[in-house]
Amino acid sequence: MAVKEQSISAATLILADEATLLREGLAALCEREGRYQVVGQCSAGDEALRLISRLKPDLAVLDSNLSGLYTLELISKVRESGSATRCIVLAPRPEKKHVVEALRCGASGYLVKTGSARHFLDGLDQVSSGGVYLSPQVKLDQVIPTRTNGHNVDAFAALSAREYQVFSMLVEGVRAKEIAARLDLSPKTVDTYRASLMRKLDIHDVAGLVKFAIGRKLISARA
Repeated sequence: MAVKEQSISAATLILADEATLLREGLAALCEREGRYQVVGQCSAGDEALRLISRLKPDLAVLDSNLSGLYTLELISKVRESGSATRCIVLAPRPEKKHVVEALRCGASGYLVKTGSARHFLDGLDQVSSGGVYLSPQVKLDQVIPTRTNGHNVDAFAALSAREYQVFSMLVEGVRAKEIAARLDLSPKTVDTYRASLMRKLDIHDVAGLVKFAIGRKLISARA
C-alpha cells in the first residue's frame, strides 16, 4: 500500500486494483495532467475502504472485482457511511447487469479498461464535478431497460443484487467461504443466494453457471 501527502490544489483520489502496473500507469497519467493527485493505492477492497475512511479522497477508482471486500459491497458501505468520496468502477467489459448494479450501489462512474486515457480523464472530470460518467462502450440501453411486447422475462436480468454478486464470484472461481467474507455474509446465507440464483437460471452446478457466463460473454473462455 502506498500513501502520499494530499495536495491542496488538486482533487484527490485513491486507486484500487490488483494490477500494480495498471495502477502505476493511471497514477502517472494523473500526475502528468496535474488536476488529480493519487494519495493512496492498494490491491484489495478492504484496504480501499480503510484508505477512503482515513484519507477522505474526493474520488476512488475501484477495480470491478476486488478481493477482500467485493467492489459493489465496498461502494455500498461508502455510501452508507455518508462519505463524500465518489466511486468510479473500472471494469474489463461493459456488462449490462454489472453497470446497472454498480449505479444502484452508488457508483458515480463506470469506466472500461479497454477505453482510452482520454475517457479515463473525462470520467474523472465528470464525476469530480458532481456528474455521472459512463464509458462510451456502455450503451444507453444497457442502463435504461427497453420495453418488450412479450411476457418472457430474462431470468438473468431478474437476479437480485445479492444473487448477481454471488453469481459473479462463483463463475470467477471464488469459493463460498471467501464469497461470504467479501460480501460480509454468513456462509449459510451465501448458500441460500446460490440456490436461489441457480433455480432462477435453471442451472444446477457451478460448471453450468460458467458455461452460461461464457455464452453471455460475461467472462472469457478458459484455456
